[in-house]
Amino acid sequence: MTADPQWVPTESDVRDAVVTDFARFVARRHGARVDDYRALWRWSVADPAAFWQDVWDYFEIRSATDPGPALADGAMPGAVWFPGATLNYVDHVFRNARPGTPAILYAGEGATDISVGWDELRSAVAGLAATLREHGVGVGDRVVGYLPNIPEAVVAFLATASLGAVWAACGQDYSAPAALDRLGQLEPKALITADGYRFGGKEHDRLAASADLRSGLSSPALTVVVPHLDPDAVVDGTLTWAEATGRDAALEPVAVPFDHPLWVVFSSGTTGLPKGIVHGHGGVLLEHVKSLALQLDIGRDDTLFWYTSPSWMMWNFQTAGLLVGATIVCYDGSPSYPTPDALWALVSRLGVTVVGTSPGYVLACDKAGVVPVREHDLSTLRAVGVTGSTLPAASSLWLSENVGRRVPVMSITGGTDVVSAFVGGARSVPVWPGELSAPCLGVAVDAFDESGQPVRGEVGELVVTAPMPSMPVSFWNDPDGKRYREAYFDVFPGVWRHGDWITITDRGTVLMHGRSDSTLNRNGIRMGSADIYQVVEKLPEVAEALVVGVDLADGGYWMPLFVVLSEGAELDDALKQRIRGAIREQASPRHVPDDIIEAPGIPHTRTGKKLEVPLKRIFQGADADRTVDRSAVDDPDLLDWFARHGR
Repeated sequence: MTADPQWVPTESDVRDAVVTDFARFVARRHGARVDDYRALWRWSVADPAAFWQDVWDYFEIRSATDPGPALADGAMPGAVWFPGATLNYVDHVFRNARPGTPAILYAGEGATDISVGWDELRSAVAGLAATLREHGVGVGDRVVGYLPNIPEAVVAFLATASLGAVWAACGQDYSAPAALDRLGQLEPKALITADGYRFGGKEHDRLAASADLRSGLSSPALTVVVPHLDPDAVVDGTLTWAEATGRDAALEPVAVPFDHPLWVVFSSGTTGLPKGIVHGHGGVLLEHVKSLALQLDIGRDDTLFWYTSPSWMMWNFQTAGLLVGATIVCYDGSPSYPTPDALWALVSRLGVTVVGTSPGYVLACDKAGVVPVREHDLSTLRAVGVTGSTLPAASSLWLSENVGRRVPVMSITGGTDVVSAFVGGARSVPVWPGELSAPCLGVAVDAFDESGQPVRGEVGELVVTAPMPSMPVSFWNDPDGKRYREAYFDVFPGVWRHGDWITITDRGTVLMHGRSDSTLNRNGIRMGSADIYQVVEKLPEVAEALVVGVDLADGGYWMPLFVVLSEGAELDDALKQRIRGAIREQASPRHVPDDIIEAPGIPHTRTGKKLEVPLKRIFQGADADRTVDRSAVDDPDLLDWFARHGR
């Protein structure tokens, strides 16, 4: 830990923050002493029913019926929120509409920027909803998308949700079989697809893949094709986007129960059929207005751009910017094309106020020598969000120095499981490099040792000890809830165990150490892989790294470090010694690997997470094809290299 923060809120930051106004609301209503963020957090987890009722009232959530008590049953799993409420996510989106202003900005590689106004968005949503309804889509039916990150994906989701139907989507970087593994579970009545997507300077035609997916879905009652690359694209037996949305219709969102399914989001699916995680209208609505407004301080004057894909829960999170009246950005392309600073160029061109990216992209910019603040006008930018993996202290400081010292870095951690964050930041909380600033409001985060006791200042399991409204309603095709309970509640009954190693510091910040199911455990000492990556991936010769801990048949333990080298670098004895020395000095001697091995690349899930657990199993003798679903991996050929090395 460093002694000094890299960013400290000014008096005006604190005074003008939405979270400060909310704290005043709480103090007036309850007489609670919530003078600063941490006091407000302590109150929010001590009385979750009162906190979430206040979120409901502060944001003027509407129900068509008497919503009942905020938390009728606090059991985990099985919490019951607002048992009498009937509402619709989409109703609350258009309550915040700002006629005459953009709801969505679209940018794509080699494409003309497009602005979609709120009135235009409403009209398209209403038109598509009417078309879906005419084709038999109603409450509880499923509509799926095989789409890039384009405005049409947002329209399709909102139209589906307005009917009380259930949405799910995959990006078009997934093959048809991989998309079918996910979307096929839902037996959808309608498919919304596109003719292709853009990435890395190329246009990728997906008409054949879309046809294969449609066939695998047993030819849904309706297929709509978005002519994204070719405006004249027409597919027999389908409707064009213009035909599906161009009709004159009124938008009439259907009121559904609080926990009625809104969408199904999928786990990475690297070790079996992807889990379909079901979230409800009310839970998502409450959690997302809280996260967008109280944590990220986003409102009606903001433009939110989180680099994401419809395959990743951050797409759902960014879409929620509409709930607070913000403009959201849909981008179809690479953040690094045609130059490494392409994302920062977009921030400048579109007047983005809050941008979200990944630690990997930040590190790539650092190694490329990019200085965004010097090369682009970033005067509109007032916050940078980072998630997807652990943000090293050096990368956090790089952002301050090269993007703007008055721009806070809000590193967050959460998951698809809750479509939100457990720990993150707020406009009124300082930022320390390499640390997550604070637990999010209403999230009873703790760190437990193996016996289920809270620990401070040392590594523990990330747990949540009180329910959140956006915890899953269920898993798809899990009628008795067995898989759901096993996923989160088997280790500590009645307590959500997320599967991450964290340290909660004396000042209440959080350090991330990586996934606990890929824990390094050398001589009984548990270590996180992230602590090693933060050191090694700073070295200019190393493009990326992966470490695994392998229990051997003879009782021994092998901890190799695989490195992908930067162009022109050579893994000679001198570089190996530099790597070992850096790890010894900046982590600890016990973090030093047994071997350092050059690899041609590191395989990831399609949302960018390193395949630590599957590779560990392969090294311990498991068959690669039975351990990993190749369609869920960004570069499946790398699995063969690691399997050969494991043998």
